[in-house]
This record gives sequence, structure tokens and C-alpha cells, in this order.
Amino acid sequence: MTSYPITHIDGLDADEIKTLKSLGIRTTERLLDQAKSPKARRRLAEKCGINEKRLLKFANACDHMRIKGMGKGYVGLLQEVGVDTVRELRYRKPENLARAMAEANKKKRLVRFLPSEKLVVRWIEHAKKLPLKISYKDQAEGPRLGRRKSAAA
Repeated sequence: MTSYPITHIDGLDADEIKTLKSLGIRTTERLLDQAKSPKARRRLAEKCGINEKRLLKFANACDHMRIKGMGKGYVGLLQEVGVDTVRELRYRKPENLARAMAEANKKKRLVRFLPSEKLVVRWIEHAKKLPLKISYKDQAEGPRLGRRKSAAA
């Protein structure tokens, strides 16, 4: 997995970076691991004081950065066009996504060089191959043990 220093995550301020580093979270890989589930995000939020929604946003950015050729500028551009997760990226049409990114960048100037449609195709293909790391719903308390027996049985 490609891992970057947490300073590469757009939106993290200096105090948040300092707090995360004090908890041993110095890389995008480590942050992703520590914020991969709602329960983990709650625990981390209690330790560091960053709210869970922000932690999820940063975890999603870390997840995007696992994709080859994806830097923080491109993560911000994807978020700008509504592709917040790797799961969402898997289902995008490259030509539509490239067009939306070009339009968003024209308005907000988020990156100096737009990704080519060919690069967007590679991102989507890579996203399809990546194991999903982030869960968005709490898992049930445990597996269901058997079925209810009917009265007739």
C-alpha cells in the first residue's frame, strides 16, 4: 500500500496533525487503519478530539491515496465532484468523471494538471481491485445463531 505522511491530507490543521502524531498516527495508512469503522472512529474521536465526520472524511482521503497516481490534489478534486469514497469511484464512468473534474477545476482551480481520461480509467480499475477498508455502518453485535422455529415444527 502506498502511504504518505498525514501532512499530505488536505484539511488537517497543524493542531490536529500534532494530536494524531502524539497518538502514533503519522501516516495515511495508520490513520486509515485507526478510523476504518464507526466504532474505531468513535474511539479515535474520544482520544484526539476530532469529530467523527471529519475523521471519516480524512479516512476516505487516505483510502483514495491507496490508488496509484492519486495525490492529495486529485483527492480534493474527486471530492469536489461527489466521489467521496473508493467504493463510489469503482462505479463511475471514466469519460463522465473526467469531464466533471475538468468543469470543477475550471471553477475552483484545485489542481494545475488535470488527469487524463486514461489516468481516470486506471484509477477506476485500481479501485475495483482494492479491498474495501472502510465500513460505514456498525456491524451487528454478533452473528445470528440459527433461525426461529415455527410453532408447527
